[in-house]
Amino acid sequence: MQQSKSAVLFERAKKVLPGGVSRNTIFKQPHPDYVASGKGCYVTDIDGVPRIDFANNMASLIHGHANEQVTNAIIKQVQQGTAFTMATEVEIEYAELLCQRVPGFEKIRFVNSGTEAVMAMIKAARAFTSKAKIAKVEGAYHGAYDYAEVSQTANPSNWGEQAQPHSVLVAAGTPQGALDDVIVIPYNDVDGALAILNQHRGELAAILLDPVSHRVGMVPATPEFVNALYQWTRDNNALLLFDEVITFRVGFGGAQENYDVAPDLTALGKMIGGGFPVGAFAGRSDVMAVLDPLQPKVLLPHSGTFSANPVTMTAGLEAMKMFDQGAVTRLNELGSLARGLITQAIERVGIKACVTGAGSMLRVHLKSQPPSNYRQAFNSAEEAKALKILLEHLNQNSIMMINTCSAMLSTAMTEQEISILAQQLEQGFKLLIEQVPALANTPAFT
Repeated sequence: MQQSKSAVLFERAKKVLPGGVSRNTIFKQPHPDYVASGKGCYVTDIDGVPRIDFANNMASLIHGHANEQVTNAIIKQVQQGTAFTMATEVEIEYAELLCQRVPGFEKIRFVNSGTEAVMAMIKAARAFTSKAKIAKVEGAYHGAYDYAEVSQTANPSNWGEQAQPHSVLVAAGTPQGALDDVIVIPYNDVDGALAILNQHRGELAAILLDPVSHRVGMVPATPEFVNALYQWTRDNNALLLFDEVITFRVGFGGAQENYDVAPDLTALGKMIGGGFPVGAFAGRSDVMAVLDPLQPKVLLPHSGTFSANPVTMTAGLEAMKMFDQGAVTRLNELGSLARGLITQAIERVGIKACVTGAGSMLRVHLKSQPPSNYRQAFNSAEEAKALKILLEHLNQNSIMMINTCSAMLSTAMTEQEISILAQQLEQGFKLLIEQVPALANTPAFT
């Protein structure tokens, strides 16, 4: 049997790339799929197989692939130059647009990735408060910074008691000092979180929160939880930091517009780059002043060779102009439709499954009830095995998903693509019940 073109490429890749990949998120057995092209919400691999793209490069393509308006703008900019040791007018125009969009964005600084945005935001909070420790939610993903990634892969063997979660390393060799400086709190548990935070009064620079954390279960933070964390930071000379690298798509002003209080700083990334590498952090002028080279003493010297490069700024500006209130509303309606159709499919099949999410995001769990925190969202060995079967079914039937069985919609999609997703998930649920009978949602006898 002749090997696929993707299989052949993977053999080459393994000789020069660790594990044959440059990012582990696209690795899968027996090999990754290699892309030929993308247009709108469809991607075609090098073997000629088209798929509907519900991954959208890990939520970074809000308008899908090769959007004509964005493409035309960046072609014009590339012809004028791609990077300069000079400032550009387009970075000012883009900063003005984003600051006008969100009331809490008084000043903004552009960087090159979501990881870098979160890292710089944490460092800014330390510089402003003169304190080192931060608190974060157990299981939440905030990029690859040593401090931000603590406990994002905790498991029952090492996560400790729920009332006092352990700070668990992700990368081997993480300094103990980094673990000691990160306080882990439970998600959406006001009393539990405050009890832990109160043990560290006077030590914390900031609390870091993703308001709809993908890894924690893609369940929105409750207003009560956000309000409690906000008030604690007011009472203890600390800052509240939001990671909206993914969730900024949830509303015109991000997920934060759904709360009564505003974070002091917000990290952005992914979709604000218009398909190019990007990050940014924004917030209070007095906090952002730690970066200001006009100050007598710069508390956080910060630069980046490609920060605010004109190609990314041009692409991002065009993308976010297009993602106006009408586009946000329409896409969120598609998200609601998708979650509703998937829920109906779950009920028809009779499988232990549920769907969570917000706005244009969703995640399918092989659990009877939606999780409310990371420990409830954590997959057992059986659930993880079943999830692989489901994802492989979807991939073989022209559906691309994120490997947690999550979807991030794009404005290039219509109700037709949403309907196809629900239909293929329903077929996948039937397949799972055949192969993993324990997932059948058999009513209990009373």
